[in-house]
Amino acid sequence: MEKYIAFDVETPNARNSRMSAIGIAVIENKKITNKFFSLINPETYFSSFNIELTGITPQSVKTAPTFPELWKKIEPLMTGGILIAHNAAFDMKVLGTCLNDYGITTDRYKKYACTVQLGRKCFPELPNHKLNTMCDHLNINLDHHKADSDSIACAKLLIEYMKSDIDINKFIRTYDFEELKTVKP
Repeated sequence: MEKYIAFDVETPNARNSRMSAIGIAVIENKKITNKFFSLINPETYFSSFNIELTGITPQSVKTAPTFPELWKKIEPLMTGGILIAHNAAFDMKVLGTCLNDYGITTDRYKKYACTVQLGRKCFPELPNHKLNTMCDHLNINLDHHKADSDSIACAKLLIEYMKSDIDINKFIRTYDFEELKTVKP
């Protein structure tokens, strides 16, 4: 039985080098077995665009943990299976950048899959495969750009894909957290 960790991050600005929130949903045996959400103090500035998009402000994260403080709590969740994200290149790079910038050591290589890529395979007829489009198509509730809702929606998408005949293993890639890029599977 594989364990999958669907996650979503929100960022405070266009640099995408820090997180202001993270949502995590663990999938085991085609069921969500654990959920986690936290705001994060990114220790950097917020752009008005990101505040408007996510609703997260400097005031709302003032007492939130920093990424290194939070990593101690979420590392067991984030390292126990295959990471899953919608538009995974973005979330994996933000995670890797935070780990590197804070000098946090973890496994250099991590298996992951992208629910955008899976969606394109399962539903090629859709006009796009954005998270809100996929959720509308599959009747999945979504409060978009909220890390908790996005991670749960991503998990539910994965479960839907698992119910189809698609071989998810063909979509699993390896991410190099030192180089901040996907390496060959």
